[in-house]
Amino acid sequence: MALALLLCGLVAGEALVSTALIQWARQKYGEPAARRMTEWQALMERHQGGSEAEKLILVNDFFNQLTYRSDLNIWGKDDYWATPVEALGKGQADCEDYSIAKYFTLREMGVPEEKMRIMYVKALELDQAHMVLTYYPEAGGVPLVLDNLNGQILSADKRGDLAPVYSFNAEGLWLAKSRGRGEKVGSSSRISLWQDLKARMAREMAQ
Repeated sequence: MALALLLCGLVAGEALVSTALIQWARQKYGEPAARRMTEWQALMERHQGGSEAEKLILVNDFFNQLTYRSDLNIWGKDDYWATPVEALGKGQADCEDYSIAKYFTLREMGVPEEKMRIMYVKALELDQAHMVLTYYPEAGGVPLVLDNLNGQILSADKRGDLAPVYSFNAEGLWLAKSRGRGEKVGSSSRISLWQDLKARMAREMAQ
């Protein structure tokens, strides 16, 4: 799927994963990567008709199986936002990669854009920056948190170990306000790593 279509709206009949992309991943990363890609494709296809609650659990558990490693260990860089294909190709991810992969997968499975945000937080017990995916069952409500540190999906008010900083999706960028939706301050295009990620996804989708 062309990136502009991927980010601006899902198109009927288009798929996030194709046979050609799986073959490309096999050549680039090896047979285990192709198996992970095939499982990813099956996950999205089999559960399109499920409830959003079911989709959250399935997608959260699927990507949390990837081995956690730092960007420096995986990519030789201090900060790198991997595409879902890159994360599955390597079989490894850091917190940004888990959150990004869950976001795009749930979008593909029909979860509305406006219900999800990728959120930067501070992991208080670790005293370090962290990233999670948040899902808002109701507009203006407290979101659920999809996280690799804690595999259980809990509402943000039960995650006292996380302090929100800012959040974003394809539609915008918000500064966090307590554990609610926060204040919109502009476009997510202001985040250079997000723009770089989208460009790499476009190249992958062209395979």
